[in-house]
Amino acid sequence: MLANPAYDIALVADQGKRDTQEDAIAARFFDALDTGYVVVADGMGGHDAGDVASELVKTTWQTELDGFLKNGNCKADQVTACLTQIALRANNAVANYLEEHGSDLRMGSTLLGVLLRGKWLNWVSVGDSPLYLCRNGFMMRINEDHSMAPMIDAQVSDGTLTEEAARAHPDRNQLTSVIMGAQVPKLDCPQASVELAKGDVLLAASDGLQYLDDDQIQTLANAYKDQPARDLAVALVQALRAKADPDQDNITIAVIKPLNV
Repeated sequence: MLANPAYDIALVADQGKRDTQEDAIAARFFDALDTGYVVVADGMGGHDAGDVASELVKTTWQTELDGFLKNGNCKADQVTACLTQIALRANNAVANYLEEHGSDLRMGSTLLGVLLRGKWLNWVSVGDSPLYLCRNGFMMRINEDHSMAPMIDAQVSDGTLTEEAARAHPDRNQLTSVIMGAQVPKLDCPQASVELAKGDVLLAASDGLQYLDDDQIQTLANAYKDQPARDLAVALVQALRAKADPDQDNITIAVIKPLNV
């Protein structure tokens, strides 16, 4: 748990039903700058690959952003360029690792980096790790989903697939962009900041959270909106454990609650 006058932040991680934990997560807040961050990286590639990739992404984010913030090089008009540069440096870190240890390794990671500046929210994301904003009883995903899921769901809208077929589609979780040391096809880093409001709840997570339906996540977020961030984080993990899905992926969740906006 990370508490400061501006935000209540709780981080949780659970291995789920997988043999290894390939997710990585971190948070830090600079009180003097009224600025903080959360980073989530969901690795892929199995033991000694996915966990390495996610750790490289997380560590690069921390090192680079800490440096930018301490040196005053990530001001409001520099945020998008700053976050984009960090994402590309994380990709370079994976490329360098592959060059040193063998380019035949299959490894990669998503990146979801959240920057909090007072009441302003910015992010950069590559992959399918979701960022949810819960506001006034409703929940929406605010970052892009770089997987096949949006395209498959579009086929439901145009009547070419049923909802059941879309949910069970074998390509649903196939990523269309990922940090793996090669070209990054898609990167989500909006120019405009999101202004946070009193009562907002942010959820930054790996896709292991999405073993719960959006309605279930929203219901829990609403039920715990007036409780500490830690209580909601624990409730989400407990709900996933209670579901007992035999294929449950690694679970990594950051609950972020602005306190003084």
